[in-house]
Amino acid sequence: MATARQKEAARRNIAKARQVQSARARGESAPRRSQGVSTAEENDLTESEFAFPEQRKEPLADAAHVRNAIARFDQVEGVTDTERDRAWKRIQAAASRFDIDISAHDWRELFAGGKAKRT
Repeated sequence: MATARQKEAARRNIAKARQVQSARARGESAPRRSQGVSTAEENDLTESEFAFPEQRKEPLADAAHVRNAIARFDQVEGVTDTERDRAWKRIQAAASRFDIDISAHDWRELFAGGKAKRT
């Protein structure tokens, strides 16, 4: 079940999407969602462009990847809490860069009910 903060963040993201859609309808040039990153492009990413650079897990190449990294953060296995702390900071920086609202202040809030076991 979504928390109140998650619902508010979703409302803000929907409002931003509606603004862009409205701008496009008026003929303004608004950036479209990226086509994603191919495997070859992902292989070319530097380690600093991943939430978990040592394992090359969770690329942060665009807004869609950042959202995906947040959504799947609790599913990453084989990493320590220290690595998760560093990854969370990278995700927060990327979210800020792509103007994405994150309702959770700490990665542990995302972990409730996750599949991965914390080490």
